[in-house]
Amino acid sequence: MAQVLTPATRMGLSIAAAVGVYGVSFGALSVAAGLDVWQTVALSALMFTGGSQFAFIGVIAGGGTGAAAWAAATLLGIRNGIYGMQLKALIRPPGRLIPLMAQLTIDESTATATAQDDHDERVRGFWTAGLGVYLLWNTFTLLGALAGSQLTNPGAWGLDGAAVAAFLGLLWPRLKGGDPVATAVVAALATIIAMPFVPPGIPVVIAAVVTAGWWALRRRRVAA
Repeated sequence: MAQVLTPATRMGLSIAAAVGVYGVSFGALSVAAGLDVWQTVALSALMFTGGSQFAFIGVIAGGGTGAAAWAAATLLGIRNGIYGMQLKALIRPPGRLIPLMAQLTIDESTATATAQDDHDERVRGFWTAGLGVYLLWNTFTLLGALAGSQLTNPGAWGLDGAAVAAFLGLLWPRLKGGDPVATAVVAALATIIAMPFVPPGIPVVIAAVVTAGWWALRRRRVAA
């Protein structure tokens, strides 16, 4: 038992318990946005990245198209690809496990793995956090979706606006330092300016393009 409950596995289990239960919020909000229970469950099981999932249902709830929702979710999911490259170099997994690792590569599993100094602990931390969050997130997504489907008027419970609040809750802890705050301000301004002129979901795409352009210009000025 002592070998099983190493510091990395304890960290992974605690993170899984803290994050996984939050899936109940996503389940209820997804149903409130217009998805049915099984669409909600499938979205959690297949997409499995909280920020992207909340962005997807936020666009749907605002009347956006499926394509716009998918674009917004994809933009937020790009970071997982970067995590994957980092983890592949750190953990050096066998080829047969790479597809499963890709599905479980999220903020929490990456943070748990990279916080360890020992290779074996990195492996334990990744799998404990990744599998733990996946199982609990999907379980509580189902519970939240079933509960949300019983509400006759989600708006009366505040669920129609809660997706935005949930997404801000995910964003806020990352606003540390001048660069993240400046990036958030530029993206917010671009989104606000674009909202009256384009369909729901498209402002997020525009904000991403504007922010990328702003960063490129800024780096060029610093280099000069």
